[in-house]
Amino acid sequence: MDKRDFYSLLKAVPKAEIHLHQEAVPERKIINKLYKKCSGREMTEAELNNLFSYSDLEGFLQSFMSVQRMFTEEKDLRFIIDALDSYVAANNIVYAETFFAPSSLLKKGFDFTYSINILTKGFKKIKEKRGCTIKTIVDVSRSFGLENAQHNLDLVLHEKNPEIIGIGLGGSETFGPARDFASVFDNAKKAGLHTVVHAGETEDSWSMKDAINLLHAERIGHGTSAAYDEEFIKELAATQLPLEVCPTSNLFTKKYVKELKDHPVKQLFDKGVFITINTDDPSFFKVSLIDEYWNIYSVLGFTLENIKKIIKNGFRASFISQEEKDDYCAKVDEAWDAWFESHPKAARE
Repeated sequence: MDKRDFYSLLKAVPKAEIHLHQEAVPERKIINKLYKKCSGREMTEAELNNLFSYSDLEGFLQSFMSVQRMFTEEKDLRFIIDALDSYVAANNIVYAETFFAPSSLLKKGFDFTYSINILTKGFKKIKEKRGCTIKTIVDVSRSFGLENAQHNLDLVLHEKNPEIIGIGLGGSETFGPARDFASVFDNAKKAGLHTVVHAGETEDSWSMKDAINLLHAERIGHGTSAAYDEEFIKELAATQLPLEVCPTSNLFTKKYVKELKDHPVKQLFDKGVFITINTDDPSFFKVSLIDEYWNIYSVLGFTLENIKKIIKNGFRASFISQEEKDDYCAKVDEAWDAWFESHPKAARE
């Protein structure tokens, strides 16, 4: 299938995205507005290019935090709402589980309750407008240590906001290994929250194993290094614990993958590992969800049927009821078949 038809098909099919950082969705023009609001002037083209230039995960994290610093008051979070509204519409995303990282914002004086209320009210408006449900996973953050992570969890537990469905552990797994945060995730699990962990992005499979065994991870963000541990691949295939794979993000961090053609996601998929496809940080990596599906189709040899299965996996891996999962998957089939009926010359392969 050529690119034009592929994008038409994928735009017609409802999708889920379950590894998406809220602060990394705003496009450059929105980031420039934020910068102007906090500094009194617009960024130059060179400054914008420099902000989005990095050669490894640490460089990316520094840029991510630079953008976070542009949020100077809780009301600035409305820029995230505007960006998500455009993003889900452009990619026909009907369900999303998104990360919110409050640590640096809280340190500058943001009120957690006020911040969450702004976000959740905005997400409800998006649902009314687009029919897209957006839930929040609070990133307790490796970057600020154990005490800060527990503080973030305490805020979540006190809030009791049903739109917050779990906690996650993002940031550098090299400098904040999962095992250091076991007590926080024990407490979250006891409280009934879902738990997800970034792992296998820049460290070998031991990091993923710790995330599963010590942090009760229900999904693994990235999981790239699993491809280099055959016994662990068999374990993942047996347990069907989902991986939130973000192909373009992995190219930028350059730990295991330097070119898309070398990404091991097809190898993992073919060996029975539960794969979902996500963008991670679309504005930072200049990629949309539909772009990512095109990338794995056009470069890595995924078939159209593989693509449809992975789209359904996005819903099946999400933290919703089985009835909702079945309903979303049925709508994928309906939209898929309807597109081909209206494009009789397009090959199903």
